[in-house]
Order: sequence, then structure tokens, then C-alpha cells
Amino acid sequence: MSGISLDGPAPAPDAWAHRQAEAAPERLPMEFADEEQSIAITGFWMFLVTDLLIFASLFASYAVYKPMVANGPSALQLFHLGPALLETLLLLTSSFTVGIAVWSMRRGHPRAMVAWMILTMLLGMGFVGTELHEFIGDIGIGASWHTSAFLSAFFLLVSTHGIHVTFGILWALALLLQVARRGLNPVTARKIYTFSLYWHFLDIIWVFILTVVYLGGKVV
Repeated sequence: MSGISLDGPAPAPDAWAHRQAEAAPERLPMEFADEEQSIAITGFWMFLVTDLLIFASLFASYAVYKPMVANGPSALQLFHLGPALLETLLLLTSSFTVGIAVWSMRRGHPRAMVAWMILTMLLGMGFVGTELHEFIGDIGIGASWHTSAFLSAFFLLVSTHGIHVTFGILWALALLLQVARRGLNPVTARKIYTFSLYWHFLDIIWVFILTVVYLGGKVV
């Protein structure tokens, strides 16, 4: 009979689409599809390793000089957790937004990517502004980098991270200008992705600064 199918019931459309998606070969993201750009990403990982060594030496210097307060304030007397926690909130939120920017880029939504990148930059600017306000307050009470070895190590470590964040904001601006002129292609996609790696790296470094410098200064 014509109304009876010998092959069993036909699969639902959603199930069929899901089955076809599983059968289709996985596509690499644009920044990894080009071999030259993929090699450049590997090279950027090497750069992050060297930057990690720089921060490791700064952390070691801070650990050595932390007890050497001379006539200046100690970490327990100087640090206030309020600004540090605000900076943490801003920077960790920016790590989420830059991740969404990369997610939008890989799905071919350049406008959404730009919007999330701009939000990342604004959060980064809020972080830098809060840090500068903290530094100005410390210097205003006589706790500057030449007051003691402890403060020299503190300002060197934290300001080096702040300079990295400032550079990241300028880098993000330059990338958005390139995307506006050239659109999304393997080169600009690779640059956006490497920027996200750099930004996540700075977030991780800040978590260590929060733990070792600010929280450690209140405990020890």
C-alpha cells in the first residue's frame, strides 16, 4: 500500500539536522585554518612564556623586599582591599567579554565582536583608572616608590602589570581599526585571537597579584 513506508518512520527534522551536523567534518576556526597564522599563534605563546618569566622575577623581588619597610608603612598598614577587589571584578569581567568577542568572531558576527571588544576596552580603562587612583592616594600619604625597598618592589610589580593592561587597550583599539578597514580575514582573526590570549594572561597575573600582594599583605 502506498501509505505504508517499508523503511520505518521518517526521522524528525531536528534529529536529521543533528545527525547531518555530526556527520559533517569539523571546521577549524579562521585563525587556525591558515597554516601561517597558526604558526604565528604558536610563536605568540612563546612570547607569553618570556613575559611570564619577567613577572616571576618581579614576584620574587617583591617576596624578598616585602619585610624591608624602613620608615614607611607595611603592607598591612597600606593596602585596602576595596580598590583591589573592584579592580579584580573589572578585569575578570573583561576576560569574559573578550571571550565572547572571540566566540562572536568565529561565528561570523563582526558587529557583535566589535561591541564586545569595546566593552572589554572600557572595563580595562576602569581597571587602569582605579589603579592610578590607588597609586595617587598612596603617594599622597608619603608611600611612594622611593620610601622603602618594599614599596619599590610593590610599585614595580603592580605598575608593570598596569602598563601591560594599558598597552592591551591600545592594541585592541588598533585591531578594531584594522577590522573596520580590512574586515575579518585569517590575519585579523589571528590578531584578535592572540589579543585574547594576552588579555587572559594579564587576568591570571592579576589573580596572583591579588593573592600574593593584597590578600597576603593582610594576612602575613
